[in-house]
Amino acid sequence: MAECAAEYNAENEFKHYTVMLNEAVDALLVSENPDKIFVDATLGGGGHSSLIASRLSDKGRLISFDVDADAICAAQKKLKGYKNVTIVNDSYVNIKENLQKLGIEKITGGIIFDLGASYHQLTKAERGFSFTKDAKLDMRFNMEQEFSAWDVVNKYSLDELVRIFSEYGEERFSRRIAKAIVENRPLNTTSQLSELIVKSTPKIKSKIHPATRVFQALRIEVNSELLNFENTLNEVVTLLDAGAIISVISFHSLEDRLTKNAFKDFARECRCDRNKPKCECEGKLMEIITKKPVVASDDEIKINPPSRSAKLRVAKRV
Repeated sequence: MAECAAEYNAENEFKHYTVMLNEAVDALLVSENPDKIFVDATLGGGGHSSLIASRLSDKGRLISFDVDADAICAAQKKLKGYKNVTIVNDSYVNIKENLQKLGIEKITGGIIFDLGASYHQLTKAERGFSFTKDAKLDMRFNMEQEFSAWDVVNKYSLDELVRIFSEYGEERFSRRIAKAIVENRPLNTTSQLSELIVKSTPKIKSKIHPATRVFQALRIEVNSELLNFENTLNEVVTLLDAGAIISVISFHSLEDRLTKNAFKDFARECRCDRNKPKCECEGKLMEIITKKPVVASDDEIKINPPSRSAKLRVAKRV
């Protein structure tokens, strides 16, 4: 567990707006099942966890995960009044092992994922997530991890950089940017990288900064976000009890597409190879609750503009 200083001020140190707070938690049906076990896979500032905990009975339980020490410290203060909440300072990729340590075999109520970086991570200059603040190239969710954005930028080959910029950033000028990076190494700060991207790409009319997609791609690569989420989704399905719900908030098309396709696959009556003479799989695993993704309300977007890109998808284990 992260060690938090006694004087740690969660309000000042960790700023985070919880997107679609009510929609995501309402989808879990906690109030209808207050005695069950729920999991918050991405604790962050503790917004979703706090609302879930407030709806649990004394028999209910919430297990919340996060690798970010800042998030843990903020959430510990926010959730200190709830005795049936367990905070785990670890990645959700290790959810099965951690639940087993706690004597939990099945998630009987549901699980929530709020994907991507938090407002705190994006705006705290020294974390190196943003091209608007000069800092060392970092972008690690887990500060104990050695591998950082600096390693990707300065050690990956030209083709490797092109691949991640294209796949994770959907950047149209991937090769041009990657070539400029390789020719100008070492690059040590967010400003150096951002300025290089601006210089190496043509000026076009766009609502987003030229470095946006590359910085997104680097963050995803450093933290293995898509791979970790995909692998965890496949494992979580086996941990969910019948009737348990999974609620996923994503912020860009790659995450949303992955969630949508995974849910569709879990909802198929059979997932066996079509050449097999008979079905050998478990059959349908999930029922999709949201035929179309839920988006933030106009009122929420006015309060927190980044909410406009959020999409919520919900499914239930059968």
